[in-house]
Amino acid sequence: MASTLQAIDLHTGLENILITEDALQARVSELGREIGAFYADRHPLLIGVLTGGFMFMADLSRSMAVPLRIDFMAVSSYGNATSTSGVVRILKDLDRSIEGRHILIVEDIIDSGLTLNYLIEVLRGRKPADVRIVALLKKKRDRPVAVEADWVGFEIPDAFVVGYGLDYAGKYRNLPFIAVCAPDLSETA
Repeated sequence: MASTLQAIDLHTGLENILITEDALQARVSELGREIGAFYADRHPLLIGVLTGGFMFMADLSRSMAVPLRIDFMAVSSYGNATSTSGVVRILKDLDRSIEGRHILIVEDIIDSGLTLNYLIEVLRGRKPADVRIVALLKKKRDRPVAVEADWVGFEIPDAFVVGYGLDYAGKYRNLPFIAVCAPDLSETA
């Protein structure tokens, strides 16, 4: 606990810890076991959504006791803002074909759903066997598009959060917990 409080002290701009490091690790391990059991007779391709999902994907994949492959995509609808622009751009595409593959999109957070909806449409157009979604976080809020994950780690309030890969303007990704940012980030970023 002392190290967590020291981390908050070192990172001004954080309002409070929403999900502790211990709770994160326990839930990610649980998700890995559940998803591993689901894919027991298949070899999924995990597609990590960069950059926010890299820590979650690393820990999740180590918890899955099945043969798997990993690839990454980078998509953005935020830039350096705290809310989506509504315009989704692919910044980095996959390195291999996904035709006929069992795809598991590994997403850090479902917020508006616009980015994930766009990504699903793009990937389904490439003719995979199926597309499933695991999201570490899902905000409790109305969404302009309906997007449902097959597995969700935590449902959280509609607040701007950072840590465990999630950032604000490139900061806070290295925190081992999920924290709510202070309302006025402009003074601390």
